[in-house]
Amino acid sequence: MKYKKLVDVYESLAATTKRLEKTSILSEFFKEVDTETLPKVVLMALGTVFPPWCEEEQGLADKLLMKSIANVVGVSINKVEDQVREQGDIGGAAEELYKNKSQTTFFFKPLEIDFVFNNLRKLTKISGDRSTSRKIAIVLELLSSATATEAKYISRTIIEELRIGVGEGTIRDAISQAFEVEKSVADRAHMLTNDLGLVAKVAKEEGENGLKKLNLSPGKPVKPMLAQLSEGIAISVEEMGEAICETKYDGIRVQIHKKDDEINLFTRRLENISKAIPEMVDYIRESFPNQDFIAEGEIIATKNNNPISFQYMLQRVRRKYNIEKAIEDVPLKLYLFDLLYFKEPMIDNPLEIRRATLESIVKTEKSQINLSKMIKVTVENISDAQTLFNESISKGHEGIMIKNPKEPYIPGIRGKKMLKFKAEPETLDVVVVGGTYGVGKRANFIGSYKVALADENGGLKTLAHVATGLDDETLAELTNLMKKYKIVEKGTKINVEPRIILEIAYSEIVKSPEYEAGYSLRFPVVKRIREDKGLADIDTVERLKSMFKG
Repeated sequence: MKYKKLVDVYESLAATTKRLEKTSILSEFFKEVDTETLPKVVLMALGTVFPPWCEEEQGLADKLLMKSIANVVGVSINKVEDQVREQGDIGGAAEELYKNKSQTTFFFKPLEIDFVFNNLRKLTKISGDRSTSRKIAIVLELLSSATATEAKYISRTIIEELRIGVGEGTIRDAISQAFEVEKSVADRAHMLTNDLGLVAKVAKEEGENGLKKLNLSPGKPVKPMLAQLSEGIAISVEEMGEAICETKYDGIRVQIHKKDDEINLFTRRLENISKAIPEMVDYIRESFPNQDFIAEGEIIATKNNNPISFQYMLQRVRRKYNIEKAIEDVPLKLYLFDLLYFKEPMIDNPLEIRRATLESIVKTEKSQINLSKMIKVTVENISDAQTLFNESISKGHEGIMIKNPKEPYIPGIRGKKMLKFKAEPETLDVVVVGGTYGVGKRANFIGSYKVALADENGGLKTLAHVATGLDDETLAELTNLMKKYKIVEKGTKINVEPRIILEIAYSEIVKSPEYEAGYSLRFPVVKRIREDKGLADIDTVERLKSMFKG
């Protein structure tokens, strides 16, 4: 199938803001696509060529992409940079420059979807000597045969920012509509596999019966079940009738997969961090039976056996060199709290059964492997939950989790089946979309950050500017990240790709016409950079509205 057909679909999707129209456009297109190409098309409609759990990424810097565009259209890289500033987007810049393209391609051959997909995937396989020139050669091969509009979307796919307003929910609905399967069946298949390409292929080939056979598979991480904010310990326990309460640890939540002899640890954003913490892999291997499993827990950094700042945990995860020294300098502890798979999928079992099975199979002789501190609470012994909360806070933890013991595990869903109660006020996870340079001694730093939340259509809505809570070291780190993800810079203002996630505290949510969300925050403060979270993890405008007390 010609790549132009997919590009025409992109253009149609970009031309409407209505989700139902987007769903219909994708649905009709999915019907046309052959079974082998369909998974590729689904991924490319999300602006990527890799499923979300895949470790591989294209790894082509913006500068190299601009250099490739300059080469193909016969202009200087400065001209490309000027156009990027004007358009606010590398893809838009490419399209504009192609209109006045001076270079001639003698052996023009229309691009095909398979060719574009496979070449973009090749970029991840290239490393070592001459890797830069080899990557550029692949991109040049694509761009040289592209039309202006094709060049726009190839460029956007390389940086994984398609700008057509399509998220996973729209893709799921389009699959359901195209192949006449119930939305709930497609949703569950996606929830259990985290692979919309696979869901589309099975829906086309086998329909609902095929989708119902899909299930958890060790080695392929799924999105974690998410917690809502508890209004209070007593209120939450009374609503549930009975609850499992456990310490809420301030670390990195991990999903641990053992398949055959391989153990991997994935973060909330499905990043594989096993190589950065090899000692934890060894501890887990010694503490679990030699069976396939998927477990969940929280890893914290410690000093003198006490929890220390979350930032130290991030330093361990980032570490690529001198791992042995890091193991010695920043000891880790794992607190396990759930079991999703043991010999077979367990997520449909109630939490109390999953927890009991976890307790029965894990050996905790090693101080690095622990079960989360947990108690069972009813309305008769609510004071025990308060005692656990006080004890957790006194030991340097965040608070407690309050979970319904009768409920299954639901990947990717935030609901009242699992709640969190913390000592500090609730915070928001937001993404940075722009910023402004400071003044005086901070003139070289970006001192104010424009942040946004997710909307229901997979887009972003601006919420506030935040400029406090940042020391010079953090400002330097954030400024470097902003330059790395820069889209356009004019004077003291900069717009960036939505890659940087911040945790924000605030005093109050207020209505505000100044920002796209329709709300803003009074006295926002940056609590920390959340490198363990991605764009899919940020809070939504819908959640903000539910928290508004106006």
